Amino acid sequence: MFMKMSEEKIVIHSQQRAPIMEALQRYQAARVVPFDVPGHKHGRGNSELAAFLGETCLQHDVNSMKPLDNLCHPVSVIKEAELLAAEAFGAKHAFLLVNGTTSAVQAMVMTACKAGEKIIMPRNVHRSAINALILSGAVPVYVNPGVDDNLGIPLGMAVEEVKLAILEHPDAKAILINNPTYYGICSNLKEITELAHEYEMLVLVDEAHGTHFYFNDRLPASAMSVGADMASVSMHKSGGSLTQSSFLLINNGVSEGYTRQIINLTQTTSGSYLLMSSLDISRKNLALHGQEIFNKVIEMAQYTRDEINKIDGFYAYSKELINGDTIFDFDESKLSIHTRGIGLAGIEVYDILRDEYDIQIEFGDVANILAYISVGDRKLDLERLVAALTEIRRRYKRDSSSLFDHEYINPEIIQTPQQAFYAPKEILSLPNAVGRVASEFVMCYPPGIPIVAPGERVTKEIVDYIEYCKEKGCFLTGTEDPNVEIINVVKEADR
Repeated sequence: MFMKMSEEKIVIHSQQRAPIMEALQRYQAARVVPFDVPGHKHGRGNSELAAFLGETCLQHDVNSMKPLDNLCHPVSVIKEAELLAAEAFGAKHAFLLVNGTTSAVQAMVMTACKAGEKIIMPRNVHRSAINALILSGAVPVYVNPGVDDNLGIPLGMAVEEVKLAILEHPDAKAILINNPTYYGICSNLKEITELAHEYEMLVLVDEAHGTHFYFNDRLPASAMSVGADMASVSMHKSGGSLTQSSFLLINNGVSEGYTRQIINLTQTTSGSYLLMSSLDISRKNLALHGQEIFNKVIEMAQYTRDEINKIDGFYAYSKELINGDTIFDFDESKLSIHTRGIGLAGIEVYDILRDEYDIQIEFGDVANILAYISVGDRKLDLERLVAALTEIRRRYKRDSSSLFDHEYINPEIIQTPQQAFYAPKEILSLPNAVGRVASEFVMCYPPGIPIVAPGERVTKEIVDYIEYCKEKGCFLTGTEDPNVEIINVVKEADR
């Protein structure tokens, strides 16, 4: 519990409250006649939409007003929800976001860095981090992550590599850390944070896949618990809120007012009360029941992992990978599965599961799949996944010698992302772009980590990898060309 001061009285809050939901309930009970937006007027103006989404949903899809506060400048119920979230996550302040964790990552980078200022980050960041560099003009100092040659996945940042980057760029303003990665890999968050603070750098943590770290003591350390300055949290992933709803957490000396101004540069002025109330309700649920919820998730993931590891050719990995550095810890709630042992790329297993077994997993890449497990899963569903993988191995197993053996290619940086993105450009076919500097992204989504980003040289290895991903059926994005057959490159001065 904590206290909130107001001019009139002290109000005691507890994690059992959900102030946005409560305000919406009061609004509905008042039977207000709406002469404001949205134009569907509680669903009455669009019967098909109301039938599809439900009348209750549309009754709560309302506009900002005095009783319901305003996301851009909260002073009442949204402010209360922020304070409750901050307490639940152990942060100085928490911001409700309705533009997804993409907007949280961008707000972190733009709060910490102005144009021309340096930020240290791993290259295997989500595209939102590099988009933030394009928007802000900040200059990246990339630390290449470790790579597991057997699994073909990028790992966390080695502490010594971070230290070297700091010593070579002591003028950097911040360090951005992925924790955990999509696969469940965690860096030594505490040591990197302490190291960065020694050099007066802010620590920004992309915790898109780590919401649950705050609510269960069997899981790896969270950003706020080790003293990081900012963290972006995808509440809609493991936290249970609606898609596109997230939190941005701040700590230490980071200014609440300035951070909100940065958020308001890109976030909508018409915040969705469906998304905000889902954050409020889900925060309450995790604060009250998170330990129990994620104990169950961890146990379900371990049961499924053990069963999958009985199938010859699949490998569901976990804490046995820990090496004390680039794999400092592992998120046991993640069910990451290496597929190359049966001779299939992860994306091929992903497609077979969806097309032939009606099982939708989170993603497949060239060597792995990820099945996202939550408290909403049932043991019957887990057994169905195991049975399907057993049958896929029996039906489709083949020689694996022709498969790509890695997910990550070290980039050659020529220009900053902003310089390359806005530079005069020309369009080339992928093979003809070898040797040139990309001015747009190419990536598989998910996970949304660029294969090549603006400002990086296009190499034959990169082109071969893109073509391999296309051949295997990966969903490639980032280019103006929807077929990813041509790419924008920076126009050379003599051309």
